[in-house]
Amino acid sequence: MEKKLYIKTYGCQMNVYDSGKMADIMKPLGYSVSETHEDADVIVLNTCHIREKAAEKLYSDLGRVKPSKDRRWSIGKRTTIVVAGCVAQAEGEEVFRRAPFVDVVVGPQSYHTLPDLVMKSARDRRTSALEFVENEKFDSLGEAQDLVGPSAFLTIQEGCDKFCTFCVVPYTRGAEYSRPVPEIYREALNLVSRGAKEINLLGQNVNAYHGKGLDGDVWNLGKLIKHLAKIKGLERIRYSTSHPRDMHEELYDAHANEPKCMPYVHLPVQSGSDNILKAMNRKHTADEYRKIIDRLRKTRPDMAFSSDFIVGFPGETDADFKQTMKLVEDVFYAQCYSFTYSPRPGTPAADHEDHIPKDVKNARLQELQALLRKQQGEFNESCVGKTLPVLFEKPGRKPGQLIGKSPYLQSVHVSAPENMIGQIADIYMSKRKPNSLMGEVI
Repeated sequence: MEKKLYIKTYGCQMNVYDSGKMADIMKPLGYSVSETHEDADVIVLNTCHIREKAAEKLYSDLGRVKPSKDRRWSIGKRTTIVVAGCVAQAEGEEVFRRAPFVDVVVGPQSYHTLPDLVMKSARDRRTSALEFVENEKFDSLGEAQDLVGPSAFLTIQEGCDKFCTFCVVPYTRGAEYSRPVPEIYREALNLVSRGAKEINLLGQNVNAYHGKGLDGDVWNLGKLIKHLAKIKGLERIRYSTSHPRDMHEELYDAHANEPKCMPYVHLPVQSGSDNILKAMNRKHTADEYRKIIDRLRKTRPDMAFSSDFIVGFPGETDADFKQTMKLVEDVFYAQCYSFTYSPRPGTPAADHEDHIPKDVKNARLQELQALLRKQQGEFNESCVGKTLPVLFEKPGRKPGQLIGKSPYLQSVHVSAPENMIGQIADIYMSKRKPNSLMGEVI
């Protein structure tokens, strides 16, 4: 009898990747993915701890997916509730205390044990796995055979050794670990064989990648990209998320000389103030960041950038904020993510006393986002009249329309037949919409 698995994914692209892997490892046990939790035999909430009030969001959603008594213990069927991901890692046994109906709590380094945990929970009720074991997870994951979309995720690095004072990742994902090159190459081959034309290499600090190469030496991200680019049928390579401290010569060279490496880099800076960057323990200055941007633009003049910004970090003055605005003006971003600072329990910044009033943070965020929206609009406008290669990914909302991605991750809406999904075509950019482009097939 077929069983149903429902997974709700919160947050980052790595969680999307992890959720896909959880679905893969449950498939041999007879589980198929359900779009709704109502008919699911196993419900997984794969959580993220980056956003504000992440734990409260979890408990709110747990209340919504909690099965009724009749459904939970219907004849021959029992619904298993699983909390996975970074909130699971951070909260641990607290999840069981606040939500006694949860059966399994599993951290992001242990989700490969999900089949065993589900079976064990049927006998013992509550069970958990919150260990940090470097390679065991990836060693235990088999290769899926289902088709994937034109663009696929591939985790190559996990964890963080940077210990930014606002961030929980070192505590929920553990120390930096890089997968061996042959293992990554095999997974990339598998993804391409299943339909992927573009691969997004993922890591908490992806450009800190330092995996064991084919020659036994340690390879960096630049060398890995050049190796993956040899795969026939793989047309595009992206990577995210980078740290300014981990840029290196071979990565610059990959952007300069490997056409499959996309001219778009997500490089979070968080603030333009050296005082705030120091308080954040970023260990780079605003000018060092500017030099990296300049170097990448010299390497490839058509390079575009995105970033992350935190507004209202403890101690941020009006002068500090103006320095952030100045950096944004200097760099000119294609798109960005920006948020007001919110404390994460257990992080050093949460203990700071000089927190910024909420109304001040919100006013600064609105000012910053207005500038970022203006830059995004100007960047999209600069593409109008150009011809860009677009990878078609899915049907649009309108009949006869497809949506694809430009090299700069812009959504492009084009009138085209559905059989072009999965193909890359040259598209004339005819019009700018607020957050995307309209195009025509050449």
